[in-house]
Parts: sequence; C-alpha cells; structure tokens
Amino acid sequence: MYHYYMFNKPFGCVTARRDDRYPTVMDYFKELDNENLSPVGRLDRETTGLLLITDDGVFNQQLTHPSYHKEKTYEFTLLGDLTPELVEKLEYGIMLKGASEPTAPAKIQVTGHAVMSDILSTLPEEIQKDIHKNRPEHPVTYGIITICEGKKRQIRRMMKSVHCCVIELKRISIGNIVLDESLAPGDWIEFHI
Repeated sequence: MYHYYMFNKPFGCVTARRDDRYPTVMDYFKELDNENLSPVGRLDRETTGLLLITDDGVFNQQLTHPSYHKEKTYEFTLLGDLTPELVEKLEYGIMLKGASEPTAPAKIQVTGHAVMSDILSTLPEEIQKDIHKNRPEHPVTYGIITICEGKKRQIRRMMKSVHCCVIELKRISIGNIVLDESLAPGDWIEFHI
C-alpha cells in the first residue's frame, strides 16, 4: 500500500534527501522510517507551501512529467509593478534567458499592491537583508500565478524577465490537490487519493 503526504514546506529547507548546508524536506519524514519516500517535484529553498511526498512512483510521474500538463498555482510577492501589459506578456508566454522556446501560457491575477516599507518586517530575515537597500517606497505587487510546466526557478525567471523580483513564493495547489491552510510550515498530514 502506497503512502501520500501533504507537506507545508517552510522557507530555507531544500528539496533533497541530504544536504551539507541546509535542512532537507526529507528530514521532516525521518520518523516514518520509509526509505522509498521521495518528494513529488521540487521547490527551491526560498519557496514555501505545498509539497507532496510519496512512495508511489506512478503517482509522482503523473504529477511531475510535462506531458500530463498538471497546473501548479502559487501566491507571489514581487518587488516591482506588475502592470496589466506585463501580465499579458507573461500569460502569453515569454522567452526565458537560455531557453529555446517560450514558456507555456500562464494565468496571472494581481491581488494587491503595497510599498516595500510596509512589508519588509514581515519577510524572512535572509530576504530582508537581500532587499533592504531598495527605496522604502519601492512598489510591491501581490498576486497568484498558475503554470503547467516546471522549468527550473521558472516563476522567478519569468518575473525577472519583466524587471520584477520575486521576494515571496508559496505553492498552494497542484492539479486538484490544495494545500490545507491549517498546516503550519514544517507540518504534514497523510492523505488518500
């Protein structure tokens, strides 16, 4: 019988089995003593939110292989002003640096605006150090993006291509699997498919 876990990945841990510098997502599952468990896809160290862990290889492939076109939805916070023109450009598909073809169409919804001084203290310390030299009135954009592919650091690279910098990124769903908002960062629950 296979096992399926929903994990709310915290900031700062890497999607790996072992790492010499940072805690790994699999550190959170040691107590289960199941060597067959592995993450479904990857989230970079700075990205938080929904990560599935399973010992079912077929399920893993169905959620991660590009041919299945599984939608992944993220909440984002950007340094920069994501204008309607830039949203349209990103939704249509954009050529990333070093890529041979544009990104697949995406869906983006801008949900709010702020300035850096309003949000700086709410960010992880590491991010605060990275961005504190920006002007206090630097524009900030909040939003939701859905993509159906998973190129390395894709959303960060997409936003960079339109001169915006992702400062927070949280995955909230994969296909019809939605992050349980009652899960604190670092917590997980077993679920059934």
